[in-house]
Amino acid sequence: MSLSSFSTIPTAKLRLKTVPTATTITPLTLHSPFLPRFLLPNLKNDKPLSLRISTSSPISASLEAGVGVMATKLGMMSFFEDSGTVVPVTVVGFREGNIVTQIKTEATDGYNAVQVGYRRVRDRKLTKPEMGHLEKSGIIALRHLQEFRLQSIDGFEVTQKLDFNELFKEGDLVDVSGTTIGKGFQGGIKRHNFKRGQMTHGSKSHRQLGSIGAGTTPGRVYKGKKMPGRMGGTKTKIRKLKIVKIDDELNILMIKGALPGKPGNLLRIAPAKIVGKNIPKN
Repeated sequence: MSLSSFSTIPTAKLRLKTVPTATTITPLTLHSPFLPRFLLPNLKNDKPLSLRISTSSPISASLEAGVGVMATKLGMMSFFEDSGTVVPVTVVGFREGNIVTQIKTEATDGYNAVQVGYRRVRDRKLTKPEMGHLEKSGIIALRHLQEFRLQSIDGFEVTQKLDFNELFKEGDLVDVSGTTIGKGFQGGIKRHNFKRGQMTHGSKSHRQLGSIGAGTTPGRVYKGKKMPGRMGGTKTKIRKLKIVKIDDELNILMIKGALPGKPGNLLRIAPAKIVGKNIPKN
């Protein structure tokens, strides 16, 4: 093939559009999956551009809907309502405690919170720093200390005792947190509800996990793959549980449903977070 044959190949024509040089820029909208949409104003006389992000949400996810209490799980039972309906409930008792041990403010700690102590113990059961923290406010030795971050801490005082009769009433919805029962090292069937293989017909895969990924590509096991491992013994929260009964004589609560942990476990009871009621929809 001669070089003259290449001269017959049509060449592509490049068309360059001229950009108008103007002193004003029309409004422009930024589109990005990582950024919200902002509307850029007209730029005149080289004025600095300022983008304002409105954060008008008064309550963040870390705030509680209200101050709560700590309690002890006693067990489960059946409760018969007036209509005859049987409701499974968890009986929750209260030991000595639920005393305000410290009030944190934005001026001193950077946020508003109420620290509550629960379950009285002997002085020798606590360390010297723990005893010093409680003796500063003149409070008895308490085993558990937990905080409730609030939007406002008005009306709370140190050494104030929190009464669950004043905080909750029958029919209220609460969020209950606690530590689940530890199950130790478990397989995929018990831990993740996997199905087992055939037990007969020559199958050699009964309770095994099975495939955990491809071969050369990607050549590794993806993070977060459900596999055997430690089960239970972790903190969990069950939301929007109904208070069925409050018994003042026995000093107990009856909460509908199951609560985390075994009898004697520590529970944290707080008002339920409900969007549109105590948490804004925005």
